[in-house]
Amino acid sequence: KMLAYMIDGLGRGERIEIRGFGIFSLRYRPPVNGRNPKTGEQVLVSARHVIHFKTGMELKKRVMDSANTYEIID
Repeated sequence: KMLAYMIDGLGRGERIEIRGFGIFSLRYRPPVNGRNPKTGEQVLVSARHVIHFKTGMELKKRVMDSANTYEIID
């Protein structure tokens, strides 16, 4: 149910903030000329909105703290 509310909100262009976790928002990507990697043909990639996520400070801190507890062995 919560996911449905988030999808509806993002669809309306709203910013969604979950304290301590992060912020979901939409970013506009303008049209660009791309290239088909298989054929090398130029193609126009149309404009679109993409979902952007910015990590909250608490989540970032917890992940960094837990990542620093593991020792990397070569």
